[in-house]
Amino acid sequence: MSHKRLARISLLLAAVGLNAAPAIMGLAPVHAAEEKKAPEAPKDTVRPEMYKLIDPAQVKPLLDAKNYTEFQNRIDQAAALPNVTPYEQFILNRMRLQVAQAKDDSEGSVKALQAIIDSGQLKPEEKARFIEATANIYYSGLKNFDKAIEWFDRYATETGDKAKFRPFVLRAYFLKNDFANAKAEALKDIQAAKAANTAPPKDTVLVLANVGAKNKEADTYLQAVEELTRYYPTEDYWNDLLSRTRGKKTYNNRLDLDLVRLKAVTVPGRMETDDYVEQAELATLGGFFTEAKIALEKAYPNGVVPAGQYKAQIEKMRTSANKGAADDAKNIDAGIPAAQKSKDGVGLVNLGYNYVTLGQNDKGIDLMKQGIAKGVSKNPDDAKLRLGYALAISGKKDESLEVLKPLAAGTDPRADLARYWINYQSAPKIAPAEKQ
Repeated sequence: MSHKRLARISLLLAAVGLNAAPAIMGLAPVHAAEEKKAPEAPKDTVRPEMYKLIDPAQVKPLLDAKNYTEFQNRIDQAAALPNVTPYEQFILNRMRLQVAQAKDDSEGSVKALQAIIDSGQLKPEEKARFIEATANIYYSGLKNFDKAIEWFDRYATETGDKAKFRPFVLRAYFLKNDFANAKAEALKDIQAAKAANTAPPKDTVLVLANVGAKNKEADTYLQAVEELTRYYPTEDYWNDLLSRTRGKKTYNNRLDLDLVRLKAVTVPGRMETDDYVEQAELATLGGFFTEAKIALEKAYPNGVVPAGQYKAQIEKMRTSANKGAADDAKNIDAGIPAAQKSKDGVGLVNLGYNYVTLGQNDKGIDLMKQGIAKGVSKNPDDAKLRLGYALAISGKKDESLEVLKPLAAGTDPRADLARYWINYQSAPKIAPAEKQ
């Protein structure tokens, strides 16, 4: 899988109106009212002597010319006037924000933003945008992740929108190396989404994956990749999941054929020649000759096994697979009476799966069910797993899930495979492998 870095949140100041001219653009009529000596000026006004200092027609050219010193000087002179009203202070802070943004001064920006937010002069929707901008600057500009979390949480509290920036709260925990909280919060959000029968945000799952990778927590990483295959499946995610499952300490090699069968279904674009040869070898050993024959045809579509160390071995296996597949096509029915007379149902299960490989799915599934009902003495749940995915291959999703769900509740590698088959059937269409 191509491991992607956590995406950075974009600080699009124009989108929140911070690059626009400040609120003093509406002050000209106020100035006119003062000149007419109105008996009582409106509450939200700027006195004439202050307006002369911060008249947009005079200060905008200063900003355009990057004459930040004179722009700031105008603000300071205005602020030094006696009895500055709350509204006048609000206007001056908007100007401070404007020059801070022009200078790419993140510290100055958040200081001005917070003063504006606390002024009581903003409408609720405006206040929300300014809180968002403050959080964004702390996150992307200052990389002060504690403050970013504080302001993203404030946005959620004041707007009621707890989802919009939640992934960035998790990222902030990760980026400040608080992996315990990043993991706990990601898991909480994933479980809440699943309880609500919705897909957890992909960014949230990626945070969990990054925690697992960074902390070398293999189980955490594998859990995250499993969630990705369930909700955002790609061949890369599936390939990574199956490869790492095979590397788990609890994995048992008796499930190799079951795993490679799942790989052939989920990541056909990532199946290599060696994968098909392995499937053929394991299928031949299990007596699934038609499956082995098909796998070898995919491994060598032109029919030629290239020279190499294992050429003779592969040729011998192909001869065996072809002969066995031909015998099965002619004589497979003859094996049913003996399998039905056996005290152990494993013969019926294997014979039934052979029918599935021959495309006789209904007949094969019926025989597998007979075998399981008779009783399989060794690893009986393995037989149920194979029935579960035989049903999946046959397009019988509901029945497949009914068989697989009890198996998925365990902690052994068979439970892993049962869950994966459930996820495969429940997930959106698998995206093709990413270009490396």
